[in-house]
Amino acid sequence: MSLVTDSPVHSSSSDDFAAFLDTELDSKSSASSSSDDEAPNQRHSESAASSSPDQDKEAEEDDDSDFQNKRQAISEFLGFREEHFYASVKRPKVETVEIVEDDRGTTSIASLKHNPEASFSKEICTHPGSFGTMCIVCGQLLDGESGVTFGYIHKGLRLGNDEIVRLRNTDMKNLLRHKKLYLILDLDHTLLNSTQLMHMTSDEEYLKGQTDSLQDVSKGNLFMLSFMQMMTKLRPFVRTFLKEASQMFEMYIYTMGDRAYALEMAKLLDPEREYFNAKVISRDDGTQRHQKGLDVVLGQESAVLILDDTENAWMKHKDNLILMERYHFFASSCHQFGFNCKSLSEQKSDESESEGALASILKVLLKIHQIFFEELEENLDGRDVRQVKRLMKIGLVERIFLCCLASQFERTCICIKFGIHALVLKTVRKDVLKGCKIVFSRVFPTQFQAENHHLWRMAEQLGATCSTELDPSVTHVVSKDAGTEKSHWALKHNKFLVQPGWIEAANYFWQKQPEENFSVNQIKS
Repeated sequence: MSLVTDSPVHSSSSDDFAAFLDTELDSKSSASSSSDDEAPNQRHSESAASSSPDQDKEAEEDDDSDFQNKRQAISEFLGFREEHFYASVKRPKVETVEIVEDDRGTTSIASLKHNPEASFSKEICTHPGSFGTMCIVCGQLLDGESGVTFGYIHKGLRLGNDEIVRLRNTDMKNLLRHKKLYLILDLDHTLLNSTQLMHMTSDEEYLKGQTDSLQDVSKGNLFMLSFMQMMTKLRPFVRTFLKEASQMFEMYIYTMGDRAYALEMAKLLDPEREYFNAKVISRDDGTQRHQKGLDVVLGQESAVLILDDTENAWMKHKDNLILMERYHFFASSCHQFGFNCKSLSEQKSDESESEGALASILKVLLKIHQIFFEELEENLDGRDVRQVKRLMKIGLVERIFLCCLASQFERTCICIKFGIHALVLKTVRKDVLKGCKIVFSRVFPTQFQAENHHLWRMAEQLGATCSTELDPSVTHVVSKDAGTEKSHWALKHNKFLVQPGWIEAANYFWQKQPEENFSVNQIKS
């Protein structure tokens, strides 16, 4: 979260919440442990003997005092007053009826009066959150579980829906005051690329002699994590990207990897814990299997942007997503996505530091941030990063023309600035490879359904027709191997023989790319 100025700790709430609770809660147990260590013999003798009622009472008072200290610490940190979570329930005044028995043994109502002193109100805790089954405010044991688990902030922490709304609203105001939005960052293929050591090819063995020291990771970008049997390569420009983005965004990591992996990657990306700290979410923290969701992010959806290479991971939040070009440094990454080609590592190459994907996407984020805070006319509280409205009144044809000519990051800015509808863009996108008929050769894994491969679908979305059979109407053969039968056919019949990257480049730039730049014959073996 952002800078919560009415909290005792003036920095990111979720970050400090974790550290604060660790200090406040664990200090109690450590203090208790130190006390126990001082008198082990005494503790042994006491356990052997029966405790007296006075001793039991003292123990209960100590436990209650310990809980009160914890509750106060949690309440102060979260920035709420305890009375906010108590509802007053007034009891009606008690009426006193005097019953009189006469001489005949019958009864009658002799008098009726109010007793004002019997009227009182009782305060009931609304239970904003819990640790395990215990309310973090009143300590009451709760039946069942409700709300959302925020285990990445602190183990066992659950917050109720009303408290989540309150925290998000409070944080949103403070975030906007500091001219910041939220940015959710995927790890694999977005900020970095990892591979198991056993999956490294012979052409990648040279990397083992070029790894950087884990003693000072801030100066390196290739790391051998022997204890995890893994090697990780940071994407070019990532450190500059994080530094610049942190000035505009409150940043989270959100990965489908497990928590241990997520934390190790966070150490490589953020060794000083200045960007993410506790805001590291893994698949263990999600509420839906194989999906990522903003329900575990303490930020308003209207102020959240997501950078991820996998669209299907964010089915409920596609409007917040900026799709990233995948980073395939290791050979195993290429094979994972069905590319039978030499990886960047095998070619002893890498993305451009200044013109690569992260450098380009940073320009997109800068523009979005500028439009959101400086160019919109609506009140700040009512703005939505997903629907940044157009500032200039230009015609639809002109907007589409600008989109077609722009690079990806420029096009994204134009779409946001001028409010171009998604359906219009889909129509424009269909013209990129219109008139192309494509046949693939040894691009898909064996026995893979060709129509389901992302390159097949991508080509069709760009307007191309895809086929599994050769005929005179075929214009392009896509392959990584010039020696296949279909590749030979393409060369013999003067058809284009191109690498799979030709389709990806057209998708990235929204323009058909020169085939000669993606010639299969240019691949270095």
